[in-house]
Amino acid sequence: MALFQTSVLKSHLAQLDEAIVDKAYKKFQKYFWNTTIQTNIRTANEEQFQATFLHELFVNILGYTLFPNPNSNLTTEFKNQTNARKADGAILKDGNALAVIELKGMNTKDLESIRKQAFDYKNYQTGCVYIITSNFEKLRFYINDATEFEEFDLFTLSRKRFNLLYLCLHKDKLLQNAPLHIKQASIVEEEEITKAFYKDYSVFKRELYRDLANNNIKTVHTDQGR
Repeated sequence: MALFQTSVLKSHLAQLDEAIVDKAYKKFQKYFWNTTIQTNIRTANEEQFQATFLHELFVNILGYTLFPNPNSNLTTEFKNQTNARKADGAILKDGNALAVIELKGMNTKDLESIRKQAFDYKNYQTGCVYIITSNFEKLRFYINDATEFEEFDLFTLSRKRFNLLYLCLHKDKLLQNAPLHIKQASIVEEEEITKAFYKDYSVFKRELYRDLANNNIKTVHTDQGR
């Protein structure tokens, strides 16, 4: 299921700086559309490629700073707060995980199979909002719960879909909780649409009943006059 209401999402996408996003998309294409790199990724296991994946996508394209660089907001092997288990990566805000990242190799075909593991990590991080899972080709993005997500095919990602990836995952968007705010606005809009629908439906039903009743009275009077 889609994360965002269409009209709300459209208004936020329209606010993106096209020149900046275009520059990021060209960098994205240069790496993730390279057929030799794609072939090598297909043969790589999780451990071989996960650090490179985080650097190429999240640092080079989405603007994060990877630990141990100063003022880092992205790290690998992020430990749970109450046990020794570790997520493959995390996006940090004020030292806490705002997003957890769980990565698998391309031998993992179905991202649904790692959803539970990723959400287990999320549940052990106070204040964690976002969950990202990937097998290096496909990437899923969740906000707080597992019922709705956006999925991106990194090897064939169109400019239109890249705009959404950028809106969801770029450092300047995610660290300001823009995806959560868009989601919350989407819920409000959906509720307004539902209210308007039922209001219109109620008026229609009332008018239909009145019309049927009037026609029935006319039919009765006509029959009695014969």
